[in-house]
Amino acid sequence: RGLPGSGAGLVPGLAVGDTSAVDPQLDAAMKASSLSHLTAVSGANCALVVGLVFAAAGALGARRWVRVACAAVALGGFVVLVTPEPSVVRAATMSAVAMVTVLLGRPGAGLALLCLATAGVIVADPWLASSIGFALSVAATAALLVLSRPLAAGLARGMPRALALALAVPLAAQLACGPLIVLIEPTVALYGVVANTLAAPAAPAATVLGLAACLAAPLPLLQDGLVVLAWLPALWIAQTALVAADLPGASLPWLADGPGVLVLAALGAAIVVLVIAPRGRKRLRAIAAAFSAITVGVTVGASLLGGPAAAWTVPPDWAILACDVGQGDAILVRSAAHVALVDTGDDPARLEACLVRAGVERIDLLVLTHFDADHAGAVEVVQGRVGTVLHGPGGDAVVDSVVAHGAHATHADAGMSGALGAATWRVLWPGRGSAGFAPGNDSSVVVEFTGGGIPSIVLLGDLSASAQRAMRAGSASTRGYDVVKVAHHGSADQDATLYDELGAAIGLISVGAGNTYGHPRDELISLLDEVGTEVTRTDVNGSIALWSTADGVVVWRERVGDRG
Repeated sequence: RGLPGSGAGLVPGLAVGDTSAVDPQLDAAMKASSLSHLTAVSGANCALVVGLVFAAAGALGARRWVRVACAAVALGGFVVLVTPEPSVVRAATMSAVAMVTVLLGRPGAGLALLCLATAGVIVADPWLASSIGFALSVAATAALLVLSRPLAAGLARGMPRALALALAVPLAAQLACGPLIVLIEPTVALYGVVANTLAAPAAPAATVLGLAACLAAPLPLLQDGLVVLAWLPALWIAQTALVAADLPGASLPWLADGPGVLVLAALGAAIVVLVIAPRGRKRLRAIAAAFSAITVGVTVGASLLGGPAAAWTVPPDWAILACDVGQGDAILVRSAAHVALVDTGDDPARLEACLVRAGVERIDLLVLTHFDADHAGAVEVVQGRVGTVLHGPGGDAVVDSVVAHGAHATHADAGMSGALGAATWRVLWPGRGSAGFAPGNDSSVVVEFTGGGIPSIVLLGDLSASAQRAMRAGSASTRGYDVVKVAHHGSADQDATLYDELGAAIGLISVGAGNTYGHPRDELISLLDEVGTEVTRTDVNGSIALWSTADGVVVWRERVGDRG
């Protein structure tokens, strides 16, 4: 307490694995830079304690068994100090494997001892067989036993031996643990090896000084001095993590689940081959290099298309963009750089991805037709980015959350109108005749956009046939649109006369692939065919863009399926 900077909260974590003082920003940065193993008691902490005691005993001329005994006593004391929680016991077990290997003087026996220790721990606690933390501990230890020496030797062919040794340890650990980490979060820390190499010299100092500060509790003045000394290397580690996490491409998106594990494991194997294979094995090295280049190229390309180059994946001239957010609605409308969003869907990640692809940062008008999750569930994504929110009945909590971030709220009523850039919007429903309908689908806000380079469009929310008939009876006009956003994701409960009057050339259906409702229903597709409205749908076509030209309305589909 009282020490400045992010390093202060890291000292307890480095010393005894107490992460309670680590702020969320630093915690995220440590994870993104593959340094999180330093903030919780792990094999790294145990290895530091064991290694330093072993080295100190060696400097005093102690025999091998004495050095191992001193290190074992220090390890036991460390476990007691930080409390013998399961993660601590796992880390200590892995360190004990390394010590026994040293005692035997047979590095080749290390893997056999690791297998024996792993089997013994699982027999003692079978539930560890499903623990990702235990799997990571075993994988990291195995990688250090098996890969660190060959990798160091291979790297030393092209760099100073000291640097090769420094890089080999974190590289071995990341190659082994990366495929398992993908199961937790499908990303790869691009700068993890470099960050670990830079942080490595500071970690022992922070750990030892922090431990010494814990033991110096009866002497407050000495303890304060030791904490300050521990803070300096902790600050270096914290800054390394923050800088690495802020670099471009710090966390590359990766395939999730089993395919991600297999591809990353294969890439790791290819990298190992490239580093350790003799230069004479040209064919083997060429295969490994080709696989690595293809995998890295595809990964980087996909990352760019999901980030800086995302705007290249949709036509720049779009005026209407139906985002593929699954079973829900999220329709963007743009005129003269002003943007409206009609509903948000219920998947924040998919909505955010669509906004990024469309290059939309600010939303001038947010229309929340009603407050079912598939229409307003992802509203958190746009909080703080909305000028005006136009909404139907109910949903006070959702509206208040948007207003709390600076938006102005207006309750929609038929006849209301306004401008969006050079275009005009007008509310058609709810209004006269809507009093008998409860808040929800049949009270959905129905809004039209016309002019300003936008294909004229009417968005019908989730109205049923009865509400559609009531709107048609009370509306000034429901005729002559280029596009209709079909009601309720293409349910069968539709008013055929309304669609005939609308006369839309294009019927836009926002619907989730494989949904359990059977949307869009065959009856609805047949109805649109009968009135001459061409169907385009997000479950088959992905995101859909439309814009006006001198020759009419252009429709762009992200993909073309067998049904559209």
